[in-house]
Amino acid sequence: MMKKLSFVLVLFLSFACKNNTETKVVEMSCGQCQFGLTSQKGCDLAVRFDNQAYFVDGADIDDFGDAHDKDTGFCEAIRKAEVSGKIEADRFKVSSVKMLD
Repeated sequence: MMKKLSFVLVLFLSFACKNNTETKVVEMSCGQCQFGLTSQKGCDLAVRFDNQAYFVDGADIDDFGDAHDKDTGFCEAIRKAEVSGKIEADRFKVSSVKMLD
């Protein structure tokens, strides 16, 4: 009986602690300048996938160079990235970013 109870407890804890983080290739850019997001002012990093854009928490728009650089800045260009994270409260909580271009 104790073995079964322990197994059920371990199984329950593994599901309860499951992290919903996934890795995917996304478009990354300025939410305001490139994706038309209007819920906050200024220039802020965002990702877009499945035809939906989300502001990013966990990385800053200038972490990958000058956001206003005419060739590679997020306010001027949409770039591809591989990200890990999850959607939480209509924002993308990023845990890792690897630029693909």
